[in-house]
Amino acid sequence: MQKFLIIQTAFIGDVVLATGLIEKLHASFPGASIDFLVRKGNEALLIGHPYLREVLVWNKKEHKFRNLWKMMRRIRREKYDTVINVQRFAATGLLTALSGAGQTIGFDKNPLSRFFTHRIPHVVGEGSAAAYGVAEAPSRETVHEIVRNQALIRAFTGPEPAKPRLYPTLQDAVRVGEFKRSAYLTISPASVWFTKQYPADKWVSFIDKIPAHFTIYLLGAGSDKELCETILDTAVRPGLTDLSGRLSFLQSAALMKDAVMNYVNDSAPMHFASAMNAPVTAVYCSTLPSFGFGPLSDQRFIVEIPETLSCRPCGLHGRKACPLGHFHCARKITEEQLLHPILNDFNSFLLPSR
Repeated sequence: MQKFLIIQTAFIGDVVLATGLIEKLHASFPGASIDFLVRKGNEALLIGHPYLREVLVWNKKEHKFRNLWKMMRRIRREKYDTVINVQRFAATGLLTALSGAGQTIGFDKNPLSRFFTHRIPHVVGEGSAAAYGVAEAPSRETVHEIVRNQALIRAFTGPEPAKPRLYPTLQDAVRVGEFKRSAYLTISPASVWFTKQYPADKWVSFIDKIPAHFTIYLLGAGSDKELCETILDTAVRPGLTDLSGRLSFLQSAALMKDAVMNYVNDSAPMHFASAMNAPVTAVYCSTLPSFGFGPLSDQRFIVEIPETLSCRPCGLHGRKACPLGHFHCARKITEEQLLHPILNDFNSFLLPSR
């Protein structure tokens, strides 16, 4: 029996996107044993996953290097046939290189990739289609991260990537069932990065224009509570409920599944929607869909400033503040752009499927 270990110790959204590798490995090797290594806090994404034997958890915040050494010894004891490292930093490169696995695979941007048995290019933006041997993407999209991830296992599973998928439990479904009694929207207003986050007052202006027959739920972690309460207290529209800090990752995903629409930033909830094939409208402020991390749902919409800004994008990732102070990439997005997906026929505005 083949034994695989997937390593992705980055952020929540990165883990969600890497679940596509689980799907592809299981489809290619139905009898294989698949484990997944995450940073502490992200293991809740994979509770009850039907294709995983075990979820390994590395505590990076407390005694980081002591715990890294413990994890190293544990991985070596497992005697994996193949270790697949999706992360591009030295610590996981060390785990991979010293894993004792017969085959070690990772991206060439990992500083220890020269010690892997296979090094795969990680190319973002221009040149990415050629690097991964796929057709040029539509003008508003580029090679997606799931294609880049699939390149790690392409040699033994084929070129076509599997979409990410989460598996909420029956208990998760029951927990959110009470919120599904009428047509509803969800809004996940927060982001770790300021320049990825649509401003609170703009969310409020949009909310106050949403048709009254929709119930609206605000989603987020406990750390997003202050933002959600600000929106709740400022909006004048009734039918708005703050669920931030009240639902787990999988419960939030289960609620998003049956929403009429889910509004998100370029952040983890967008990937939750992709993993549930839930309808999604993604608001892009400083970043671009062409970076390859966009929504994958069948019903997906992208909202961004309609004009070209010389300062956009200001980086591959978000920033703590707008470098020029004006934040035009967010503030010039209109409420009408956000309303468009729920006030018009979905099929007229879908982005091309991959």
